[in-house]
Amino acid sequence: MAHIENGRQSFDTMSIRTIGSSRMDDESSLGSDSEINGFTSDRQTDKYGFIGGAQQTDGSAQDLPPQVLRQREVKWLDMLSHWDKWMIKRFNKVRLRCQKGIPPALRGRAWLYLSGGKVKKEQNHGKFQELDSQPGDPKWVDVIEKDLHRQFPFHEMFVSRGGHGQQDLFRVLKAYTLYRPEEGYCQAQAPIAAVLLMHMPAEDAFWGLLQICEKYLPGYYSPGLEAIQLDGEILFALLRRVSPLAYRHLEKHKIDPILYMTEWFMCAFSRTLPWASVLRVWDMFLCDGVKIIFRVGLVLLKCMLGTREKLKAYQGQYETMELLRAIEPRYMQEGFLVREILEVPVTARDVERENYTQLKRWKKNRGELNFKSPPRLHGARIIMLAEPPRRQDLQQNPTIVLDVPEPAPQLKKGKEEKKSMKKRRSSIKKSQPILNIPNPYSLPSDPPPPPPSDPPAPPPVIIETPETVPQTVPETVPETVPETVPETVPETVPETVPETVPETVPETVPETVPETVSETVPETVPETVPQTVPETETDPLQHQETPLQRSTQSLSSTDQDTYL
Repeated sequence: MAHIENGRQSFDTMSIRTIGSSRMDDESSLGSDSEINGFTSDRQTDKYGFIGGAQQTDGSAQDLPPQVLRQREVKWLDMLSHWDKWMIKRFNKVRLRCQKGIPPALRGRAWLYLSGGKVKKEQNHGKFQELDSQPGDPKWVDVIEKDLHRQFPFHEMFVSRGGHGQQDLFRVLKAYTLYRPEEGYCQAQAPIAAVLLMHMPAEDAFWGLLQICEKYLPGYYSPGLEAIQLDGEILFALLRRVSPLAYRHLEKHKIDPILYMTEWFMCAFSRTLPWASVLRVWDMFLCDGVKIIFRVGLVLLKCMLGTREKLKAYQGQYETMELLRAIEPRYMQEGFLVREILEVPVTARDVERENYTQLKRWKKNRGELNFKSPPRLHGARIIMLAEPPRRQDLQQNPTIVLDVPEPAPQLKKGKEEKKSMKKRRSSIKKSQPILNIPNPYSLPSDPPPPPPSDPPAPPPVIIETPETVPQTVPETVPETVPETVPETVPETVPETVPETVPETVPETVPETVPETVSETVPETVPETVPQTVPETETDPLQHQETPLQRSTQSLSSTDQDTYL
């Protein structure tokens, strides 16, 4: 449905059907009303959310296999969970993974951690809501509203006037003007904020924008644009070392760097490169700092002006400027561009050294800078060391909460586990001693019998306890005990005695038992009695004798052995 907004007719994106879309693919992403009017809803959206325009991908680029993407996501989740340790101890690994490309599902979260916006947000809790609730300076509010529809008009997030994308973009930019009223608003901040909003909520995008403007590109958006002019001179000086041919050509035609590199640097190439290349450049830029922006500019200048054949075709200033405004797509392709960026021999130290030289020359020719920007910090690690975060500042706030059962407690590992196992084994050995009951009637020369594996539990042996040595044994003697006992106990134990003896022997033995009695005698004998001997047992049948016992009482020891 059409409606009137700001005195002009605009259309809802779902019902728009217009003509004149033949020029739509030729339009750039700089944004205009004609670009929006050229949109037709039957066009297919690419994986980045672009419906048309120069930055829409055609799908010819091969994506990573799902298995590789899942592995990278797991690695990034582990890094984000222990961010401070990775940044301090293994930053080279973080840099390598940024060069390979951050997984799309985690790119917004990783950008916020890399830029330091996560720490800034936690240390200023509620600040964005406070700024968002304020009306803002009318001078900046009017300028921001005019620029909203120019930011990526072919992206589904910003294609609709007054849509949620443009509303969030307005909130972020207005909050920045309130947070930094001395700087206000610069048009080049809008595409920076829009790129962040494509990957994170408005509050996170605000803190990310703040870190880029203050730490990565300080002074770029201040009045006078002195910082960007100074970096143009730095770029031109570095080009002399990287590509002398291109440097001489630009110097010959007196093409000032500010003419071609302003949009490159101030928008961080978000309006120049294909979107896949933009994301890869931003991954490395937020990790390693502004030296990545310098490297991208040097690669483009070297590829477009680095050969004599090209310089012959572009002899004048106008032709050279047209060439730099229409860079060949093959030089901006993701794989080629990333490889070339990594091969450019420009470090952060080179940038700082040249910055000192150009700043000294600037002061000599133009005087002091009108706006003194804070020092530039090269990369995520330097930013983190400059403002050490607290542990709670890096905690991740889950967006989806699942009820997961608590895992079983794990056993101790290493030396502690071994010590605990040794203690358990020693306690088991002490609490459960192995019983070794020898034969109570064996001769001293007999070897000790092995302990029975699983002896049956015989009934208890009942022996009379008169004042003299007992003459009979009760009927309940088990099979393994001799049925008769000699009338007079000799000084030595009989030779032929069964080897198996019951486990329990009564303690009540007459006092006249000689000292050489076997080990299982009661408590009144020497200390060789086993510890498991039961206490005295009484039985009403212990004074009764059997006929067999009476018949064997008169036998001698030898006859008794034979009888047995």
